[in-house]
Amino acid sequence: MNKAEILVIDDESQMRKLLEITLGSHGYKVTEAATGKEGRIMASNHPPDLVLLDLGLPDEDGHAVLRSLREWYHNPVIVLSVQDSEETIVAALDNGANDYLVKPFRTGELLARIRSALRSGNPATNEPELMFNDLAIDLSNRTVKKNNQPVKLTSTEYNLLTVFARHEGKVLTHQYLLKEVWGPDFITQSQYLRVFIAQLRKKIEDDPNRPVYILTESGVGYRFIGLKD
Repeated sequence: MNKAEILVIDDESQMRKLLEITLGSHGYKVTEAATGKEGRIMASNHPPDLVLLDLGLPDEDGHAVLRSLREWYHNPVIVLSVQDSEETIVAALDNGANDYLVKPFRTGELLARIRSALRSGNPATNEPELMFNDLAIDLSNRTVKKNNQPVKLTSTEYNLLTVFARHEGKVLTHQYLLKEVWGPDFITQSQYLRVFIAQLRKKIEDDPNRPVYILTESGVGYRFIGLKD
């Protein structure tokens, strides 16, 4: 049994029931809130291991709830929303979401995203620190620094960066990256990859418009150039 506790903040009773049944059958403990205010109170009284947050709440804008949570809550937040524009996805990531899933979604996809997000709280042991010029990736503690300053990455951004770092210099196809980070069911969802690459470049590149670490291989994928010392 997973025994991780997940707080669902969603005003749709049918969606909450579906998530309760689905997640409960896979060993997760589920608590529910129908409004942003209720969700924030529940999270503060008993912080869950992960939050599933709908953006379309009746009392508060979901982005505002996310920003409020991120003032103190450090565990993963996955946004579930019918809004599928790239601008909305980027805004949610900028506000602190670890991942974003568009409704309707498949059960397997949701479970894979949850597993990936929760792994961020379970760092590996005896892993090396990878040094790439001004970029340091500590695999044991799952931390990243640039010019010796901490870089705040979501779990998905971190997982994507480590896939690149472990395959330095190699061209990685879109399908390979999607499979490694999101799972084998998502190899056609290139929009997620494009958004997360853009977010990652904002955080590790001096000039995201002229990247030196993550290079685009047109029509194929991406290549990580480490520039090791």
